[in-house]
Amino acid sequence: MEEPMSNLVLTKTKLQQGKWEGILTGAAGSNVPKLSVTHQGVQVEDVSVTEISETGTYAVAIPIPAEAIADGMQTLFVQDANDDAKLATITLMAGEALGDDLRVEVDLLRAELDMLKRAFRRHCLETS
Repeated sequence: MEEPMSNLVLTKTKLQQGKWEGILTGAAGSNVPKLSVTHQGVQVEDVSVTEISETGTYAVAIPIPAEAIADGMQTLFVQDANDDAKLATITLMAGEALGDDLRVEVDLLRAELDMLKRAFRRHCLETS
């Protein structure tokens, strides 16, 4: 199944004080683009899309819902409401659960790096 295509491009500018902000470009016509933002299947309210240029450039402000501030990884999906094309994802990571996950991943990466170093050294000895 093909991903819907949109002419809209959403670029993050900052995440500060519980608000994700970005610039939306590629809007054609005089209608303000409509965005759909969801977290765990629930629509995020108070998303703002404000025209900043007559060339189809808009400022986007998405409030981070309190429910998205939790242990582990939380993702908000930003889509074009007209054709459901994915424009961006906002990922938040926090809490003790995350710390355990990251430590495990770092340990695995260290073990793989040690294995690669040994294999490389062995290869260098065998080919010299």
